[in-house]
Amino acid sequence: MKYCSFILHRYTNKFLVIFLCFVLLSCLYAPTNAYVLPGPYLLEQMTQNLGKAKSLLVSQTLVIHDDSPQKSGMKLSETLRYVFPEMFRSDTLSKNVHRIHVLSKGEALTVIDETVSNKSKNCYDHYKDLLLFRFRKNLQDKTFLPGVDITVSSLGRFQGKPAYILGAQYPDETVPQVWLDKDTFRPFRWIMTGKAEQSQENNFEVRYFEWRKVHHIWYPMRIEFFATGNLVREIHVKNIKVNPSFPDDLFNIEHLKSLYPQIASAEQDQGNKKHLNEVQKTIEDFKKLYE
Repeated sequence: MKYCSFILHRYTNKFLVIFLCFVLLSCLYAPTNAYVLPGPYLLEQMTQNLGKAKSLLVSQTLVIHDDSPQKSGMKLSETLRYVFPEMFRSDTLSKNVHRIHVLSKGEALTVIDETVSNKSKNCYDHYKDLLLFRFRKNLQDKTFLPGVDITVSSLGRFQGKPAYILGAQYPDETVPQVWLDKDTFRPFRWIMTGKAEQSQENNFEVRYFEWRKVHHIWYPMRIEFFATGNLVREIHVKNIKVNPSFPDDLFNIEHLKSLYPQIASAEQDQGNKKHLNEVQKTIEDFKKLYE
């Protein structure tokens, strides 16, 4: 009888160990799409967890990298003005040149060296969209998150970090998508142009780091821009002021057009004969402007 009890106890323990191992492996290798929250709900959680404010004044340093082995870069001073939910202005300054970019109620304008540019914005100007449009109804508009299908959501991991993904089924990175921290719902990765299946050409993404709470609003203190897998820009935030007042003329696009002439298309396109891609062209343009 004692022998039977010993055998039973021994096999019970072995069965328990096997069962626990099975449960552990199931947790580790469970499908990443289990218990996925719907996209519109994730978007709502993201906007709520970013907090609310009337306006923001942000001082930051923009670093533009070139493609040299030393990865040297130009450092420029930038001032951002947010008036929530749909007005924004950035002023980028060097010793000789002032770049102004304004978004006001869906209309955009860029002024470089006191001349209105024919290109009102580029891919680098979009990073602020997730920070400016802090209402779900804004971000559900396809013009604010172009290409991101918010009806699609999944669970995934990035650099070991669990995340919700808006716009794609993990691990697909061939389509535009936004990655949210699984615990805070704050965005940390935005793939704006998906990776081609066989290469990374034309891939562009933004990553948001070091989120800090200032009063009742969260803001990333470091932002990185990647093109074809390479770091091409960085933003380092120095100071944030919440709810300052701004003159209306700073965001009045018609007023700005009256102050600055518009460059002719032929003149503006003269320097584009080499057909540089957008990243290379931006670097070359800034080199010419800031040398």
